[in-house]
Amino acid sequence: MKKLLLTLTLVAGLIASAVAQSPVKFGVKAGLALPNMSISAGGLSVAFDSRTSFYVGGTADIAISNIFSVQPGLTFISKGTKFNGEDFDFEDISAGENSATLNFSYIEIPVNLLANFKAGNVGKVFFGGGPYYAFAIDAYAKSGKVKEDIDFDEDGFKRGDFGVNFLGGFQFNNRLNIHAGYGLGISSVIDDQEEIDVKFKNKVFTVGLGFTF
Repeated sequence: MKKLLLTLTLVAGLIASAVAQSPVKFGVKAGLALPNMSISAGGLSVAFDSRTSFYVGGTADIAISNIFSVQPGLTFISKGTKFNGEDFDFEDISAGENSATLNFSYIEIPVNLLANFKAGNVGKVFFGGGPYYAFAIDAYAKSGKVKEDIDFDEDGFKRGDFGVNFLGGFQFNNRLNIHAGYGLGISSVIDDQEEIDVKFKNKVFTVGLGFTF
């Protein structure tokens, strides 16, 4: 945790320094998210099915050269996964249902380094990546019409999620952009198990639209 706080403090300092010296362009973004989760233990790993969700947020693009820019952001994103009956024993929590979903609502703070290249007179191509930290504000499990809230203090889930993301897209001269990204969780979202090393991690593919003011 101390290393994470030190890293975030350093990133914040670098961003503040860049803002003081460079123009900042603010933007908004929204789109489709296809999250899933994977569980690993004892050298084995299983990925569960994706569910359909969404994201919405804002960005601040800070130019540090003619090509590179730093883009911090603030995003509300819904993550989680879908379990089929053969993946998980639901213990008849909903009669007649053979699937369920885990749903996590996060406030996510990504900090990306982007490379930008002009594409003729139409616009520019951009791609890059960087770390993110997310904090869960709500979570629940659902099977059929049965919904059960997740208690982070009692159910063994962590609110914090740390990982890396990759993104790319195209921004038109009218400041509208289309983009896609992939977020890969590094930290486990469940508490450490004493008996066995179990990791439960977020993954999410996103695609959407954005606009820069």
